[in-house]
Amino acid sequence: MQVRAVAERIIEACKIPPIEPTCDQLITGDWDSEVSGIVTTFMATVDVIHAAIAQGANLIITHEPTYFTHLDQTDWLQADPVYQQKQALLTENGINIWRFHDHMHRTDPDLIYAGLNQELGWERYWLSDEKHCYQIPPTTVAALSALFKDKLDVKTIQIIGKPETTVERVGVLVGAGSLGLGSEPMPMELMRNQNLDLIVCGEILEWTLAAYVRDAAQLGLNKALIILGHNRSEEIGMKHLVTWLEPLLPGVPIAFAEAGEPFDYL
Repeated sequence: MQVRAVAERIIEACKIPPIEPTCDQLITGDWDSEVSGIVTTFMATVDVIHAAIAQGANLIITHEPTYFTHLDQTDWLQADPVYQQKQALLTENGINIWRFHDHMHRTDPDLIYAGLNQELGWERYWLSDEKHCYQIPPTTVAALSALFKDKLDVKTIQIIGKPETTVERVGVLVGAGSLGLGSEPMPMELMRNQNLDLIVCGEILEWTLAAYVRDAAQLGLNKALIILGHNRSEEIGMKHLVTWLEPLLPGVPIAFAEAGEPFDYL
């Protein structure tokens, strides 16, 4: 099966209207290349590329950009040694990279959330009337933080509010969702309109949702925020994508390679 056929079969399985424009493009490689194996990942880092080479896979399906901007623009990188060496590694080993982002999020259910729910065992708590929200058994911010550290391998958790805050109604905004998805007030409106005790998010702006929850907690309201980081909130979806892909692409070896969060902590 060629790269083009793999991408077309995946997009068809998403069962959504065409998305134009989209960042879901062949980032590097050849559409007509015969696929020897597939690696799914959050981001095609140099280590992930080496993992694909070691596994004999020549197609990396990545969720996030390979070349440092949302649309993987490379005109500004032509004389850059990081780009040159990374591209040389890909070219010399015949590695193709196809991005699966927009279609993945617009599939019903969103495939990143589907993987997260499966890992946490939260499928039964997902509220059908608001896909970002959950009604979970009563717990605390501290207990949930421990759960995320265990299940999602988070090195450190940032919170706003008190660790002992009791939570039942939880909103989850993976990746950059807490930045508003084009509407800056959206996360705060979600917390208010859905009467959420807690939002769990990937990235954060300190003057929007973080400031709103901080003020709420300081006013004595039962509100809290858990910040996991972009990678830790989304990469689990790429892990579980493997089982979604396998029936679509019978006979093609498919594995997951973890990019991991980019930070060390001193």
